[in-house]
Amino acid sequence: MAYVTKKFFQKELKKTFKVLMDELGISIHEAQKTVDRKRVQVNGVLLEYKSGEIQGEIEVVIFKPNPVGLKPVFETEDFAVFEKPSGLLVHPRKREEVQTLNDDIKYLFGKDANAVHRIDKGTSGLIVISKNKKSEVELKQLFENKKVYKEYTALVDGKVENDLEIEERLLVDLPSSKIRIKVHIHEDGKDSFTTIEPIEYDKKNNVTLVKAIPKTGRQHQIRAHLFHVEHSIIGDTLYGLNEDLAEEYLDGIMSYERSYELTRSKRLLLHASRISFTYKGVEYDILSELDIKKEFYENCQF
Repeated sequence: MAYVTKKFFQKELKKTFKVLMDELGISIHEAQKTVDRKRVQVNGVLLEYKSGEIQGEIEVVIFKPNPVGLKPVFETEDFAVFEKPSGLLVHPRKREEVQTLNDDIKYLFGKDANAVHRIDKGTSGLIVISKNKKSEVELKQLFENKKVYKEYTALVDGKVENDLEIEERLLVDLPSSKIRIKVHIHEDGKDSFTTIEPIEYDKKNNVTLVKAIPKTGRQHQIRAHLFHVEHSIIGDTLYGLNEDLAEEYLDGIMSYERSYELTRSKRLLLHASRISFTYKGVEYDILSELDIKKEFYENCQF
């Protein structure tokens, strides 16, 4: 994700939004958001108000895509599906100088293209991208109305013998927790439902390859639910470790070698492997092209 500063001189006194629209080729809404996000300076002073007129030396911080080089695995006129690798953020956090999936989205399909849902940085797999504002609204509505079927594949600790129906409320930012982003089972949380189906048990390493089907879309839902039933996902540095160790990892204090030793994997072994929905009367059933079992075991300590 690359942010650059565009500088230009505005000779005549002119409405702020009109100056930005003309110079940057953006809509009035985007011009207003640019000011709201504190990305405009006029004569060296940060512009606080989007109404009014501006004149003189103008500096605007704009996003310039710096693509990783990913290509969609499926594409239509209105949307595309990418297979996100583990370790890649979907969107940047604040104004970090790091590459994200958003770079490839904007680079390939333009500024109006967006991810219509999210998966964690450590999770790999399928993610749907809208190519325009209209399809973004329509696709997001499908997710909000729970009309999208999703399957994940995970390698978890211990033996999972039977299907599990996990119905536990999830609460973000529990006051007693040291880690604000961690999700907890709590009666004040939101209703959350996950089905777990065993695929294959590895007796030698005491791990099970499972299919996880989330019926709701809560933050860290699969990870938190599997941790709750004592089948933590291999490679999970947040739910697979106690909070002191997890905090050490998140603060960047823990070494790569130590993390690998504690979690038994170089990455979180969770993958979005299937996504299905009906859009404009057409049924789509998109499957991951990755040999995920091979990928998981290549990243394991065992």
